[in-house]
Amino acid sequence: MKITAPLFWPFRLASGHGLAARRRDFFALTKPRVMMLAVFTALVGMGCPPQRPGPLHAAVTILAIAAGAGAAGVLNMWYDADIDAIMTRTAARPIPCGEISRAEALVLGMGLATGAVLLLALATNIAAAALLGGAILFYVVVYTVWLKRSTRQNIVIGGAAGALPPVIGWVAATGNLGPEPLALFSIIFLWTPPHFWALALNRADDYARAGVPMLPVVSGSIATKRQILIYSSLLVPTSMLPYAMGFASTRYCAIAAICGTILLALAFQLSRSREADRRAAHRLFIFSITYLFVLFAALLVDHRGSSRSLMFASKCAHAATAYVHVDVLSGEFEPDLYRLSGRVDEV
Repeated sequence: MKITAPLFWPFRLASGHGLAARRRDFFALTKPRVMMLAVFTALVGMGCPPQRPGPLHAAVTILAIAAGAGAAGVLNMWYDADIDAIMTRTAARPIPCGEISRAEALVLGMGLATGAVLLLALATNIAAAALLGGAILFYVVVYTVWLKRSTRQNIVIGGAAGALPPVIGWVAATGNLGPEPLALFSIIFLWTPPHFWALALNRADDYARAGVPMLPVVSGSIATKRQILIYSSLLVPTSMLPYAMGFASTRYCAIAAICGTILLALAFQLSRSREADRRAAHRLFIFSITYLFVLFAALLVDHRGSSRSLMFASKCAHAATAYVHVDVLSGEFEPDLYRLSGRVDEV
């Protein structure tokens, strides 16, 4: 007997290889690389307080935060499907390609968001769940719907959503909000503009064609490079806050100083580079990924103090860099979704 779905059912039925391919497409909608960053920083936020959750508590918390980050990515791709189809960087995403419908993406995103917030509320506390729900709403409504298409400060303000996971992890573990998670928030908040503007410098034509007022499109490359240098200069002393506040060791301070010096050098090199030279922006973008993972890995090792923690942190930093496909000569770089969606043996 042939089984058919009701006409209002938003998900198309598939089987065999088609079903496997659609699973990968749905996974790609969650922006796995961004999700990995959110999970890792949340794990650090959860591991820094003196009162640490048990293994089951921690696993459920991380699962909820991963689902919340994935929901934000899905809803972002749902709303931005029109401009994603115009931009070269995003034209191969599942919705513009017609592999996933917008209705399917909306149902998936809302389901993940609702489930994530409810799971975190049941497993931890209302405060952590409210922060997760607020982060999803902020990213989708404030950043994606409003800021992204209306102001050159979209990344600066919208970066608050991406800076919340360590705060959520801390509150999930303790039930309280203190100055320490706000320091972690500040590091990611100041890291986001130079990281993303370094990417946007080499994609200005793409954004201009789609009508997205990214800083390089509205103000030009010289002003953007100057802003990258300013934010990088603010980021380096801010990265010392965990040490100054007494919840990071001198080892962390040394690592932050070394990484900050390299970041500043790359930002200064970019500010002095010619407009046609794409390599300086490329180098800063790539290093910024490693920079954030190394800083948070150092914090994790400080508080967990085990070789297993160090190994896990190192793998996360390596994966974050490896999942970016890099071609130095052409200056093209993209998240390698084939790796992220399980199309190679490593995953």
